[in-house]
Amino acid sequence: MTMKVPTGCVFTHIIRGGGKKITYQNAGVDCAFVAALGSGFCNWRIDFTYTNTDNRIYRTSRGRTHPECKIDPMRNNSPQTLPRYGKACAHLYVTGVRRVSQCHHITK
Repeated sequence: MTMKVPTGCVFTHIIRGGGKKITYQNAGVDCAFVAALGSGFCNWRIDFTYTNTDNRIYRTSRGRTHPECKIDPMRNNSPQTLPRYGKACAHLYVTGVRRVSQCHHITK
């Protein structure tokens, strides 16, 4: 089954820091115009995953599932220093189904 983020909504993933050190990380949905009038996302969660340069996941920070419906789901993650270079990704799940992901390469 194919599911899409509603038109007028964007999934954002923000990382601040340098090298393997992440000082701030946030992911969420921003909706505007007609999309902001909808019921939102129900039974949602946001996970963060970290992969090495071979694209193998070595760490997952699973968010809690929120049973309420929210038009602008958002999650922050704790500052951390990663053990290796690769990618940091954020994933939005709705009713257990991954709807969208965004990744950033973590390089020297």
